[in-house]
Order: sequence, then C-alpha cells, then structure tokens
Amino acid sequence: MGAEPTAVAGVSRTITVVMADDQPLVRLPLASWLRQTGDIKVVGEAGNADDAVTAALRERPDIVLMDIDMPGLLAFDAVRTIKSRCPRTRVIVLSGFFHDKYIEAALAAEASGYVTKGEPPDVVVSAIRTVAGGGVYFSPQVQERLVIDTTGVRLATEGTTRASTLTARELEVLRYIARGLSKKDIAAIMHLSVKTVDNHSTSLMSKLNIHDRVELARYAIREGLAEA
Repeated sequence: MGAEPTAVAGVSRTITVVMADDQPLVRLPLASWLRQTGDIKVVGEAGNADDAVTAALRERPDIVLMDIDMPGLLAFDAVRTIKSRCPRTRVIVLSGFFHDKYIEAALAAEASGYVTKGEPPDVVVSAIRTVAGGGVYFSPQVQERLVIDTTGVRLATEGTTRASTLTARELEVLRYIARGLSKKDIAAIMHLSVKTVDNHSTSLMSKLNIHDRVELARYAIREGLAEA
C-alpha cells in the first residue's frame, strides 16, 4: 500500500518523477510503489545515465531519482547536464554507496538529496515530497557526515588525503580513466578538447605522484573512486 498523498509547499499537486536505475528489480517495484501514492507520477524510467538525461530533457520532471552506479555516462555528469538544461528539475541521488567522495560529488553536482538503497520505499516517497517542496533530504548515514546550515550543505570534515586535492573535473577524468576510456573518448563524453583532458591527466599524475594511466586506474579503484 502506498503512502498517503500530501501537499507540497502548501499546494496539493502532482509531482512528476523520472527514475534511473539499471537494476529492474530495484526500479520496477519502486516505480510501482510511487504510482500508488496518488500525488507522484512516474513519467519516465531509464536503465542508464544517458537515457536518464534524454528522459529528463523530454519530460522536464520535478524530480529525477538517479542511481549513481550505472553503465554509460557517469551519473554525476548526467546530474550536471540535467541541472544545467532543466533548471527547475531537482535531483535525488539513490545509491548503495555513501562514501565521502560520492557525497561530495553529489553536492558539487547540486543534487538536492541523497538516499541510500537500504531505506524503505516510504522514505523515498518522503524524500521526493521534501525535495519537490524546495527542501533537501539526506538519509541518516549521509546526514551524519554533513553540516547543514545557512551557508548550505557541506561535508562535516575536510579531507586530508591526496584525493581531496583533486578538482571535480579531475575526479571525473580519473573515474573515466579507471573505466579504461581513451583521452579521445573522455573528451567526447565530457564535451572537452583532448588537450584539456590531457592537461587534467597531467595534473592528476602530479597531485597523486602517479606517472602512468594504469596506476591511475588502480589508484581510483583502490580508493573507491571508480564505482560512480
């Protein structure tokens, strides 16, 4: 049985949602649950980040519920694309991962929520309603790592590892390198020049004191930076 319909920001209305998750056993039951709420309408489903962007641009939903571990385009790249091209759409990250670097990447991409996959469906419903109403929602495991105040939302502690010195763009390039993509492929996906990607790669090697792509990939995997 679905959660009861509720008012969002004082106005009773239908909340439109695009769901993106590559696991049908997760996506389909959750979509079915959301459809029972009465005030949430699932207007699109996607099995990878590329299709999520396409669905978001087509439907212009209130909310995109985005898994961060899917094939194709990196999920955080997809979040940024959606936010830039659909400014009224808000994104909630849905993931089994909640390492600091994923949380930091979600905040950098301007996601409005981060819900872990261990949460029951009614919590996802609450998150959607809260974010659609202009708020933010983070699962307890995520929220305990955050400071939420008048200045916004940020990680509670500053990182001190070598990875903490990397920029958001450098982290994106590192993740693509860990997937085995060439500089040309990375440039095409990120809409950058090959020279810019090469500059990011050089900076990565300098900051991490690593001097070849294979070791960069191994570092990303070892530090848990390659899954998203």
